[in-house]
Amino acid sequence: MDLDLDLPATSDLRKRARRRMPHFAFEYLDSATGAELQAKRNREALDQILFMPQILSGKPAPQLATKFLDQEFDRPFGIAPLGMSGLIWPGAESLLASHAHSARIPYCLSTVATRLPEEIGPKAGDMGWFQLYCPADPDIRRDMLHRARNAGFTKLILTVDVPDDSRRERQRRARLTLPPKITPRVVYEIATHPAWALGTARIGAPRIVLPESYVDSRAARSSIEHAGHLIRGTPDWDTLRALRNEWPGHLIVKGVMCPDAAQRLQAEGVDAIWVSNHSGRQFEAGPASITALPAIRAALGPDMPLILDSGIETGLDVLRARALGADFVMLGRAWHYAVAALGPKGPAHLHHILTEDMRLNMAQLGCDSCEQLPQRLWPQTQNR
Repeated sequence: MDLDLDLPATSDLRKRARRRMPHFAFEYLDSATGAELQAKRNREALDQILFMPQILSGKPAPQLATKFLDQEFDRPFGIAPLGMSGLIWPGAESLLASHAHSARIPYCLSTVATRLPEEIGPKAGDMGWFQLYCPADPDIRRDMLHRARNAGFTKLILTVDVPDDSRRERQRRARLTLPPKITPRVVYEIATHPAWALGTARIGAPRIVLPESYVDSRAARSSIEHAGHLIRGTPDWDTLRALRNEWPGHLIVKGVMCPDAAQRLQAEGVDAIWVSNHSGRQFEAGPASITALPAIRAALGPDMPLILDSGIETGLDVLRARALGADFVMLGRAWHYAVAALGPKGPAHLHHILTEDMRLNMAQLGCDSCEQLPQRLWPQTQNR
């Protein structure tokens, strides 16, 4: 297979991933909530951001290395946290963390991953970030932070846009439970996807291992409730202050869409703000994250570090986010399409796709750096 000819875009990786994954696993990865209007809004809003191409700019030499939160990264994009990665593809957390370390981009491990921080931290090296769904019990919270720090994770991401569950109707229609219950339907889906099945047989059934280490595995729970639910709290501003005191590294808050909230977070001393609508998985009736970004940037000024995710699929999308005020851009689904489509070769191929798309589009714009992108925005885009 010639990957550059057979699978030249993220959309091609998605199609191949769908064929190689059980239906319930694909629905978990690919779905949003409700009628998925916010997920569609993310895509539509990104497509409305246009640039003015330049001519006679000489030979382009785009520089893609980026400094963010006192650390050098080879690209201005990274791997967002996605819970239960090992359900999507066996060993996904290890594959993605190892790629991040070798490619010098960040990898974010979810609290509800299928692998422990102690296993994944060494694979990610100094590229490892830890995402926290904050437990209700302060002792559990402090122990999680201690374990993440000892495993080598340097940055803490507090996710704040999950005050409760969302319906995610596609997942329910797929009869997804966590962990998956063995029913005739599930057995058929697994048996008809042998690569996924053999990989899972080698590694073991996907489980949410970090939360499970703090709860009684025999506790009764509903078919859609897992250990993460049992320990999860509802963080407030006091929780944020406690985390600021307890975590010695950089603290990032993820799931911010409101300029007023962003200003308050800035005043509380967080190190970076992550603009995100959870890729449409939590709430349907909100704006696209890229739509919210300019107002948040204006409220915070030019120096506050900003990350953006939700709906990002291409290198051109990364440029759009950078042009509108993001310092760094994260993708979640795309990396998992890549792993499911190609296994160990997937992350490097997606990295290549994103890099080439950025480089070639920057050449069209006559830009040698992402800092020049705001000057290339189409005037109607600037005045939206």
